[in-house]
Amino acid sequence: MRREWIAIMMAGAMLSAGCVTNSQYQEALTEADTAREELEKVRQQKTSMEQQIRTLKELNVKFSNEALAARDELQRIEHGRDKERGSVDGRTKDLEAQLKALSAQNRNVRQEYQDVKRHNDTLKSLVARYQKELKDRSHSTMAVVVPPAADAKVPPPSAPAPSAGPSAAMNINRVSASDLVLFLGLKQEEADRIVSNRPYRVKGELVAKNVVPKETFDLIKDRISVSQ
Repeated sequence: MRREWIAIMMAGAMLSAGCVTNSQYQEALTEADTAREELEKVRQQKTSMEQQIRTLKELNVKFSNEALAARDELQRIEHGRDKERGSVDGRTKDLEAQLKALSAQNRNVRQEYQDVKRHNDTLKSLVARYQKELKDRSHSTMAVVVPPAADAKVPPPSAPAPSAGPSAAMNINRVSASDLVLFLGLKQEEADRIVSNRPYRVKGELVAKNVVPKETFDLIKDRISVSQ
């Protein structure tokens, strides 16, 4: 715009001076038109820049709102993560405590299993021995007695055998509880149980029927009998 005014003023000056030629006048007009076109371009550029500025401001507001929403979402996610992490940590501690308890129970069950297995093996051994004693006893009672020949001399009856002393095997199917205490050194309650659980077919039934402990049976088994 300044250049346009300068060209007009120069043209006016020349005209007023009376020394302007036609070619100079045309040049001045051409420069004025050029200045006018440049001014219009500057105005258009200014309008375009103002539009860009408004667009940039709108984008800035939009991006600011999106950034704020993203920050709020991030805080919410972090809060949820911390809360979930605390829940997971608590659950992990509970599971670790349960694992320790189950491990202790497993050890106890294994120990009980080993004890039961040893007890079962002992009972199997006792049952096998009792069965062998029963088998041997049944064979001995079924033995055939050969009668003497007709012309054989029958020996006179022998005198009755003396009564068994303390060192002889005691028949637990017949002796009294006091004798069991006196000669075998048993406790009174053990002797009473032996008497109350009669009769016995084999000695091992004292353990099989839980009358006396195995340790006690091992101490007296060679000093007792069950003969009828």
